[in-house]
Amino acid sequence: MHGPASASASASASAVEYAESYREKTNPYAIYAGQAATRPMARSGGTVRYGVQLGVDDYHGRLDEIRRSEYPQLFEPGSSRLKTVFLDHTGSTLYAASHIRAMADELLINIPANPHSQHAASQWTHLRIEQVRDRLLRFFGTTAEKYAVVFTANATGAIRLAGELTPFTRNGVFCYSRESHTSVVGVRNLAAERGVAIRPADFDEIKAIVLPENTAGTSLLAYPAQCNFSGQRFPLDMADNIYRLHRSSGEEEQEEEQCDHAPWWVLMDAAGFVSSSPLKLDALKVGPDFVAASMYKIFGAPTGLGVLLVKRSSIPYLGPKRYFGGGTVANISFDRRWQEFRHDVESRLEDGTLNFQAIVSLNHALDAHARNFGSLENVSWHTQSVTKYALKAMRALRHRNGEPVCHIYGHDDGAVWGPVVAFNLKDVHGSFIGYHDVERLAVMSGIALRTGRFCNPGAAQKWLQFTTAELIHLASLGISCGDENDVIAGKPVGALRISFGAITSKQDIDAFIEFLVRHYLNYTQPLSPKSLDKKMQVGGEIKAASAPACFVKTASAETTDTTSTQAVAAPDAQLHVEIDKIVIYPVKSCHGWEVPRDKAWELTRHGLKFDRAFVVMRHNDSRPMQQKRYPRMALIRPLIDLDRSRMVLEAPDHSPLEISLMADRMHLERIETLVCGNSFQAFRIISDEISSWLSSVLKVSCFLACEPQLLVSDTSNFSTDMLSLTDTISSIQSPLSASTKAEGASF
Repeated sequence: MHGPASASASASASAVEYAESYREKTNPYAIYAGQAATRPMARSGGTVRYGVQLGVDDYHGRLDEIRRSEYPQLFEPGSSRLKTVFLDHTGSTLYAASHIRAMADELLINIPANPHSQHAASQWTHLRIEQVRDRLLRFFGTTAEKYAVVFTANATGAIRLAGELTPFTRNGVFCYSRESHTSVVGVRNLAAERGVAIRPADFDEIKAIVLPENTAGTSLLAYPAQCNFSGQRFPLDMADNIYRLHRSSGEEEQEEEQCDHAPWWVLMDAAGFVSSSPLKLDALKVGPDFVAASMYKIFGAPTGLGVLLVKRSSIPYLGPKRYFGGGTVANISFDRRWQEFRHDVESRLEDGTLNFQAIVSLNHALDAHARNFGSLENVSWHTQSVTKYALKAMRALRHRNGEPVCHIYGHDDGAVWGPVVAFNLKDVHGSFIGYHDVERLAVMSGIALRTGRFCNPGAAQKWLQFTTAELIHLASLGISCGDENDVIAGKPVGALRISFGAITSKQDIDAFIEFLVRHYLNYTQPLSPKSLDKKMQVGGEIKAASAPACFVKTASAETTDTTSTQAVAAPDAQLHVEIDKIVIYPVKSCHGWEVPRDKAWELTRHGLKFDRAFVVMRHNDSRPMQQKRYPRMALIRPLIDLDRSRMVLEAPDHSPLEISLMADRMHLERIETLVCGNSFQAFRIISDEISSWLSSVLKVSCFLACEPQLLVSDTSNFSTDMLSLTDTISSIQSPLSASTKAEGASF
């Protein structure tokens, strides 16, 4: 095992050096190996200075070689230049090249086969599965004497199975900690169906809940070893503590296996924890009854494989399964509810044919992990040092007025934290910056991170400080996790998250810090449409100032905003905004189309004509496709030809596609679509040519839908204004100051 003393002492420049050189407005270091650059900085002022120089553990100088040889997917082909700065290891870590090559060779040499058969290939597969079970137990710091390995489809499947197997009794309780993943929270439905009380709780409340005097029936406590939102870690010995509480005070100490099971069962969700820290279950006197884990979170591959570790001493007390599948029974009748389950717990609980190819692959994943990193202890040293380095760098980022750039959730001195950092960014005035905008810019910069609430409702509400009543109110407005709403009334409803793994390097953190400095240090957010409307109503004036120009999208017209902070503060002058260009988006989430400068454009009661008149949809989803989920939508470029009442779509390697803008010339079929949680009636355009073209470009089956009111034949009767690039918008008469939405109108 190696420790912090092995931190790299290489001369390559770091986020620390970059921060200290920022005042000179140059970047003296190369982000990518072999690349030297000096870059002018976009903003002046601000500090990112450290008090101490920090090193990052690099496996005794081996990390660079490990990354180049085992993780070539990080780099441009044939180059040492980074292609992706991968900072989403809690979502899924990366697989090693030697693992994939070894598995490919295995499939070409041997024949993995259904282990329920008896021929030679089947017997070989069965043996390999049992070998992998033993290796996993050693990996988790225990043996087959203490735990059984049950393979599941994923960690969620393992958690659900644990909920089914818990022998709840009358007056029992299902208690889950606030930081539990949604998959753990979902067990409450299983418990409620069995008449069990539900007790969500903060972790420091659990001790009182599990006291003997507060326990009246067989119950289940579920908690994560590590919170996937904030990275906060929790004690692994909760089962030991509960056992001590419930042991009779007059009873002589004896081995737990000799006693009846305590009334509290314990489920530990270790999916996030074991990717970067050793579990060491045998170091616990009692240990949890169930431990859930996911393989791809540790090894990158295979996906579709989870494990539930079941404590051997708890097996005699397990409750009955609600469902059984093939391979779980030794005998079964066709016409009576009679069956005999197999004796060994693994066969009894593993429904159907195992994902045997994935399990065989897991053997090579364990080999690659041991070869590259030695042990989870080594990975733990490494990820701790990376986390410390990243936090120091992020906390050092300050705007010129001293305000922090990063608002970090957690990572104080009052708890233990893993290699996960959740945060939001603030501008120079202390206002939160929308995390979706940050994510889009990160994607364009080659940085992989995560946004949202991370499937952790309790931690999200805790750290983002919104109540359940507020959450339900947001849902009633059609706002949900994963949509485009990120900051509401100045308050973020989600966060950004970076997380680190065995192969995260100082180079990754340096690149991320440069990204923050380049784009968000001393950043002032442009006026939002709501801010602009407010200025119109009070008759304020936006005057030219020395600040750089930026564009504000208002009702799909882009206007030049040369606002300074001081100018915005004066509300009693007349607003004067000059239109610089008009860009509409005929197909939602696809490329925009700039209105020719010599052409006036209609402004209908629905907004700018043809703006988002079309959406692309999947057959299995009532929501329009979004570029965030389908990035290839950005390749589709529309062109509006008013003279011929048509729209032309263009995309690389595809012939142009002509689409009529005359609704009465289309073959339409009424459908329901959801936009921002609200239901709208739209019309599917029945055309094999259009659907095939879109499906070919986007690489998924899809079709085009429209809102006929926004097309040519139906908008001719609406009162309109003509908007041109020579116009100005004043607070006295402005088509944009009124609502541009009508009932049942656009996307």
